[in-house]
Amino acid sequence: MIYLLTLLGFALLIKGADWLVDGSIAVASRLGVSHLIIGLTIVSMGTSMPELIIGVIASVEGRSGLAIGNVLGSNIANVLLILGVTAVVCDLPVRRNTILSEVPFSLAAALLVGFLANSSLWYEQEKGLHISRGDGVIILFFFILFMAYVLTIAREDKKSRETDAAVPATDMRKDILLIVAGAGGLFLGGKFVVDGAVHLAKLFGLSETFIGLTVVALGTSLPELVTSISAALKKNTDIAVGNAVGSNIFNLLWILGINALICPLPFDVASNMDLLVVIASSCLILLALMIGRRMTIKKVEGIVFLLAYAAYLYFVVERG
Repeated sequence: MIYLLTLLGFALLIKGADWLVDGSIAVASRLGVSHLIIGLTIVSMGTSMPELIIGVIASVEGRSGLAIGNVLGSNIANVLLILGVTAVVCDLPVRRNTILSEVPFSLAAALLVGFLANSSLWYEQEKGLHISRGDGVIILFFFILFMAYVLTIAREDKKSRETDAAVPATDMRKDILLIVAGAGGLFLGGKFVVDGAVHLAKLFGLSETFIGLTVVALGTSLPELVTSISAALKKNTDIAVGNAVGSNIFNLLWILGINALICPLPFDVASNMDLLVVIASSCLILLALMIGRRMTIKKVEGIVFLLAYAAYLYFVVERG
């Protein structure tokens, strides 16, 4: 039964995020919010909601390894797996703003989390690595800075003052019902997945961090994977790349910040290696774009990303 509930949890997470995004976009369109802001905020937040719900539930239950492992594992999957698969499907041209601002911001967010998680090394009176509530406030401050950047970009873009699609034909009550149903699905799905992950960890003698980095991270990255592949097939490559990079920023700054505010998160020293992989994967995006100066992630680079992800999974399994 626990396996069925875990699978049901993943299904609820994916469908709940889908309903939440659809309902939010419809309501935002009715209120005259530009599609640029919708894409940079609601869609990124919606596809990151599974990580948030699982992180909050895990934090409340005192399972920081699962919360941190899920965020780091999802970020690695977002770049190496999702961008890798999407690039194999279709070449991914990347906008100048993404290269100069969003990817470096994602890299800076990972460095910030790494610094704060290891800051207790400088204080002899503190024992063990952790992300404190004060660190959570700092992390959320940088998330606010990122949102300010998003709004600035939206104002500078002339199209951000228009809604370039017709107002949805559905009524407001149905849209609000979708949002409520999506939120409910995310909560139940997150609870089922956390319970299932803990059960698997105990059953096979594995750490909760390991389960978070692999099974849970892959499951919660499915919304980003589906969104990015769908966008690439429709030639909306900006959405495909922006969704993966934007979700990484949301995961590190929004989700970890909120989780740390709820309950300080003990940080395993071994997680520093996973954080280094997060940093390296962001650098890999920049390296792929610099090769040939094409400003495009092509199929060859996509295959390299996938091989790198396979190597990382092998390393995590060997580490146990």
